[in-house]
Amino acid sequence: MRVLSIVVAAALAAALTGCGGDRGAERAQESPGGGKRLSIATGNTTGVYYILGGGLADLISKNLPGYEATAEATGASVENIQRVVKGDSDIGFSLADSAADAVQGKGAFTSPQPIRAIARLYNNYTQVVATADSGIKSIADLKGKRVSTGSPNSGTEVIALRLLKAAGLDPDKDVTRQALGLPESVDAMKSGGLDALIWSGGLPTPGITDLTTNLKEDAVFVPLADVLPKLQAEHGQVYAAGTIGKDVYQAPADVDTVVVPNLLVVNESMDPALAESITKLIFDHKADLVAVSKAASEISKETAPKTEPVQLHDGSKKYFGG
Repeated sequence: MRVLSIVVAAALAAALTGCGGDRGAERAQESPGGGKRLSIATGNTTGVYYILGGGLADLISKNLPGYEATAEATGASVENIQRVVKGDSDIGFSLADSAADAVQGKGAFTSPQPIRAIARLYNNYTQVVATADSGIKSIADLKGKRVSTGSPNSGTEVIALRLLKAAGLDPDKDVTRQALGLPESVDAMKSGGLDALIWSGGLPTPGITDLTTNLKEDAVFVPLADVLPKLQAEHGQVYAAGTIGKDVYQAPADVDTVVVPNLLVVNESMDPALAESITKLIFDHKADLVAVSKAASEISKETAPKTEPVQLHDGSKKYFGG
């Protein structure tokens, strides 16, 4: 199903209001159960965004009186920001590089977008997986290969294209590029239709676990340390060094990779009281989110307010004491 339905919350409470502004008012419509509906834009159904988004929707529905939340499968970061700006979604998961482009009016965005951050969450790990018989041992080796660069308008696609360019490859000429979501990419890898896929997600990502479990030693992770300096030179310190531990996917060794923070974003018009309540909910019930996805264990009050260049929403600032 494209939409993950969540349990209706308890009775309405006067202390919490709906989203502020005209767009917020349009989104905060009454649900059949009597509560105000909140939509959370997530990502591919086998990715962490979708799973964690479902957990957050459940928390909102159970613990914010008067609200019923649903998690929606989407193309992820860029699409999620577009949905939040248009008012089609109230909350969205996004990679920090895509969100930075949005507020600066760069990349996929032709003008600065009116978004704010609820919090910085966990890091996304860039996971490049190739078939063992492809001979791919670096991003440069993707030349002439069949490669999935992620769903259109996704954060994965943004990073994938930048990785290819950092390795000196033209994404439209040097590789046979397929813009596939993670489930489709994994299926194509299993059937021999792809030589490699590029994915940006939390650890572990269920879809990648499925792939490595099925292909075993025929699936190999490609290290990315050699392209990180070029990425940082072109796009800044939003890209950092990281490691995929060998125990995450039962690989033969740790893999050097590139990490990017994730942000939870909303329209700048969201009611500060609601934004503060959602922020508080994340930390009051962090253990519940960790139970849904281990990636949530990285969420901390120390790093959560560090969302630059995306401004924290005023409600979140209040929660963090700003």
